[in-house]
Amino acid sequence: MLNVPSQAFPAPGSQQRVASQGRSKVPLKQGRSLMDWIRLTKSGKDLTGLKGRLIEVTEEELKTHNKKDDCWICIRGLVYNVSSYMEYHPGGEDELMRAAGADGTDLFNEVHRWVNYESMLKECLVGRMAVKPAVPKDCHEGKKVLNGMLPKSQVTDTLPREGPSSPSYDWFQTESSVTIAIYTKQKNISLDSVMVDLQGDSLRAETFIQDHSYLIHIGLSHEVQENFSVRVIENVGKVDIVLQKRENISWKCLGQPLEKHDSFIPKEDTGLSYRRCQLISKEDVTHDTRLFCLMLPPSTHLQVPVGHHVYLKLSVTGDFVSVSSPEGNFKLSKLQEVEDLFLLAAGTGLTPMVNVLNHALTCMPSLRKVKLMFFNKTEDDIIWRCELEKLAFKDKRFDTEFVLSAPSPEWNGKQGHVSPALLSEFLQRSLENSRVFLCICGPTPFTEEGIRLLHDLNFSNDEIHGFTA
Repeated sequence: MLNVPSQAFPAPGSQQRVASQGRSKVPLKQGRSLMDWIRLTKSGKDLTGLKGRLIEVTEEELKTHNKKDDCWICIRGLVYNVSSYMEYHPGGEDELMRAAGADGTDLFNEVHRWVNYESMLKECLVGRMAVKPAVPKDCHEGKKVLNGMLPKSQVTDTLPREGPSSPSYDWFQTESSVTIAIYTKQKNISLDSVMVDLQGDSLRAETFIQDHSYLIHIGLSHEVQENFSVRVIENVGKVDIVLQKRENISWKCLGQPLEKHDSFIPKEDTGLSYRRCQLISKEDVTHDTRLFCLMLPPSTHLQVPVGHHVYLKLSVTGDFVSVSSPEGNFKLSKLQEVEDLFLLAAGTGLTPMVNVLNHALTCMPSLRKVKLMFFNKTEDDIIWRCELEKLAFKDKRFDTEFVLSAPSPEWNGKQGHVSPALLSEFLQRSLENSRVFLCICGPTPFTEEGIRLLHDLNFSNDEIHGFTA
């Protein structure tokens, strides 16, 4: 016997129950089930008619695609060609046609906002609306705003710029949450490209896009809880920041713009922002090197990208450390299809190599060999010597060589400073024409001399990245 639950599902008052009133499913043709639709989306068939391109869609363009065999719909700023989906939609073709050639966000929220439409329709994505959203200067203008998107007449035109296209954002809400959606217009945006700080009612969200920074900086109109979530939809370059309301009330507007809100400028012009982190532990690594463990505040999202670094500010006796936003210009794209990776480090210049090494051994299928040449003064100065030797024993693709400038008489390894002789022996490719990349980090004189010697050995600038120690 099966136990029949006493409470109906969906629960009374739930969004599913509210949405289902007055709406019924229609019989689908044979071969038009959800699994059939999933098989179609994975078949490689062009469901957009654009052969994989993503475009910006104007309101005028959207309006022209309003027929069953040519039906585009906008949901939360993204435009989908749902023509192929018509016969698979459980609500029937007529339900979809209610939003044909128009913004169907409100209709979608009313009927089934819990549905993961981004996953279901990702192969139907045409692009995003060309309208640039903005936040009203006065909350009293909130009635003119639909999900954070201003009417076209209220949008300020922007001058064309060099570099990546300017991102935009939108916002929408449920009874208990507010979601800020950032449209980067770039694919393969990752979580470490997004940095979010929530301090009281001030939200600061910075998204790094190539060599530029897009900033959302808003004084929120209502209180939210400390904890929030950040998610990235990589295939469309969309970032969602989900805030939890303290009170389940409807917001008239998102809030008031603060300094540099909705700006998109070169990263080098942004400056650094800091957040106060608690020092959890510290341990000795060598006689003059320590490992610090810091805890980010619950109202912060920050991940340091591979090859980047942060700055620290602290009072001498304090238990809190201020940590900067990530800094650096290393691009993971440089490592694509690399077969031989060579790392040259001196002293604490090992620091950026740790993440590069971890990424290389776990995320580079083309990699044949990665070698580290680590320069130090004495054996006692070698950071994580035991760990590096264990890694070399465990993974045969990795090899490390230690070079000392002031060794003890008992030292049997290499010695000296960076030199043509040491590098010529070290930089042996796994194959004659294998694709190589070299990273170098240490004191400025070491890095500059190393790069000069690498040029003398006929390595190009495109094959070398020098970190700032």
